[in-house]
Amino acid sequence: MMSLFKETRRPDHNPFGGPPLELNSDFGDIGGDALDLVERRYGDRGLVISRERYNSARDAEGDIVCTARDGERVIGTMSVRFDGRGGLHTDLMFEAELAEWRAAGVKLCEFGGLAVDRDAPESKRVLAQLFHLGYLHAYKRARCERLVVEVNPRHVAFYRRWLGLLPFTTARHNPRVDAPSVLMSVDFETIRGQIALWGGRPETMSTARCLYPLVWGPAAEAAMLARIS
Repeated sequence: MMSLFKETRRPDHNPFGGPPLELNSDFGDIGGDALDLVERRYGDRGLVISRERYNSARDAEGDIVCTARDGERVIGTMSVRFDGRGGLHTDLMFEAELAEWRAAGVKLCEFGGLAVDRDAPESKRVLAQLFHLGYLHAYKRARCERLVVEVNPRHVAFYRRWLGLLPFTTARHNPRVDAPSVLMSVDFETIRGQIALWGGRPETMSTARCLYPLVWGPAAEAAMLARIS
């Protein structure tokens, strides 16, 4: 399997000076206000969402849901799904590609159900910190080696530029959301390198041209990792 592109190798306060942002995570399913947000944002894009996708016994056993709150309001959410007997959601469309990584002994993790409220202040910061929280669960705690996601073709450029994910397939029709999907992926070592280079340095956004300056710096990352460990 060949990539289309070459791959390069709750803190107590908001370290970026913006409004307080509370991030939490726990085992379970996406439900309540978080699921309402996913349905609303995916619906805005014309995608069909099945509640069964986010509420299952398998989710309750092992998936992690990350949420961002502004006060009582959920303004962002993302699920972290670990590979196992039940597989990954991306297996529905991209089982052959995932099988090659598995055969090579690569430990996979999937991020999904990503949604940020369109009215959220500093939405890029919300997205960056949700992504960082997912990274801490997947890489720092579970020692996963590669991240996979499925995205609509319209969003490939966004994920490539802002988070460094690369497309590994052309678009295929996904019956789960009744829309085309592309498999994107990046190894967690690449993410680790970007966090080390840019994390906690929002003033470098124009230079970095990615979201990594909006993730936590070393001290804030260590504090969050201690919270979830």
